Amino acid sequence: MPGCGEEKGELKTLTLVVKGMSCGHCKMAVEKSVGGGKGVKRVEVDLEKGLVKVTYDPERASLTDIQSAVVDAGYEVQKSGENPTA
Repeated sequence: MPGCGEEKGELKTLTLVVKGMSCGHCKMAVEKSVGGGKGVKRVEVDLEKGLVKVTYDPERASLTDIQSAVVDAGYEVQKSGENPTA
């Protein structure tokens, strides 16, 4: 049925440099906060490098939404970069 769960547009991938993540709890908190946002399809946290990689639908989520979710989880976004996925 058209419109039922269909993906519209191209997904994008955003990589955030996040300060303050150091343990499994940090990883889970960021994944839960960011992953719960509308349009977010995947969240990958790399504690060692302090990176959060987010795949999302730009028609449903914005950079500001994703950054706010990280801040809401208690962490600081230092830098971000956005690239369309292949």
